[in-house]
Amino acid sequence: MKKLTIASCAAGTLLLGACASQTEPPALNPGKQPADFYDMAELIPQAEFHIAYFGPNNFVGNKVDGYEANKCFLQANAAYALQRVWQAAWQQGYNLRIFDCYRPQRAVDHFVRWSEDLADTRTKDTFYPNLGKDELVGQYIAARSGHSRGSTVDLTLTKRLSQGSYQALDMGSPFDLFDPVSNVDNPGISPEQRANRQRLIDLMAAEGFAVYSMEWWHFTHLPPAYPDTYFDFVVR
Repeated sequence: MKKLTIASCAAGTLLLGACASQTEPPALNPGKQPADFYDMAELIPQAEFHIAYFGPNNFVGNKVDGYEANKCFLQANAAYALQRVWQAAWQQGYNLRIFDCYRPQRAVDHFVRWSEDLADTRTKDTFYPNLGKDELVGQYIAARSGHSRGSTVDLTLTKRLSQGSYQALDMGSPFDLFDPVSNVDNPGISPEQRANRQRLIDLMAAEGFAVYSMEWWHFTHLPPAYPDTYFDFVVR
């Protein structure tokens, strides 16, 4: 098995912002979309865009602030790198299913408010069955997210079955499951699940993306173009 390419917090990959320093500088021009942020549907129109926070099927249980369209925006370096990832995956009979890309700061703020409401546990069974909600703060949720810098993407691989028909590979856990089974190197997953995770990691690493060790689906293109900037323009 190839060596994993894993990003640390220092390298800029954050688990819902969990590793972010509370002393990081505020966003610069947070409400303005930079000219070098691209709509990925224009670069990889065949990809599957299942933006989790545009609808209610996510750990918050509602559409998240700042998501007004099922769209994925990425900064140019990450955008073109992901286009190359898609091309390589497509040649091997796979497609990309994308769950999240650029994330507005107001969405991160929404996550924080949700985490502070300990009475709302509607999504516990699905998204954090083995943790108390109070345990998510600090480890999984914080005030800043690498997604807001435009270089981070959450995704999986799907197998092309027929024209317009795809089946997600078995990765051992679903997207946004806050649990050790989602850790890249979790020992409890099957050989097939481990191989599927490694296939995704290899495709992404070949184009400069590093996986976050606690989430098999979370990748950051390094170095991020905006290392100290957290944007807040709406996804629309």
